[in-house]
Amino acid sequence: MALDHFKSHVVWLILVGTPEEALKLLAENYQVDIPALKVGMPKKNKLKAYGCYTAKNQTIYVRNSDILVNPLVILHEFYHHLRSRAVDRVHRGTENKADQFAMDFILQYQMALKETHQKDQKSSS
Repeated sequence: MALDHFKSHVVWLILVGTPEEALKLLAENYQVDIPALKVGMPKKNKLKAYGCYTAKNQTIYVRNSDILVNPLVILHEFYHHLRSRAVDRVHRGTENKADQFAMDFILQYQMALKETHQKDQKSSS
């Protein structure tokens, strides 16, 4: 699967409500363990956060079930999982880089949608 198609497919999986499948594909692609995904934030986290990653138990937490279909949050937290794969499980990702990682996937999805729309317009004319 081409990288751009892979990225847009991952975003699509999240948008249609199968973030677990998206995380499985991401983990396979980046050769890391599949992180757990749980609804509800750990007690220590601020209420304003939509999600967080805990390296200790390799779990992505989201504030509520609505966030499960938010690719920005899911991919952002997966980036933290990806960057904390060191033996000591120390968090090694920065927030800006996690956002950039997520936005790269989202932009690929948007470009794929645009291309599909253009093809549909050509075939209907």
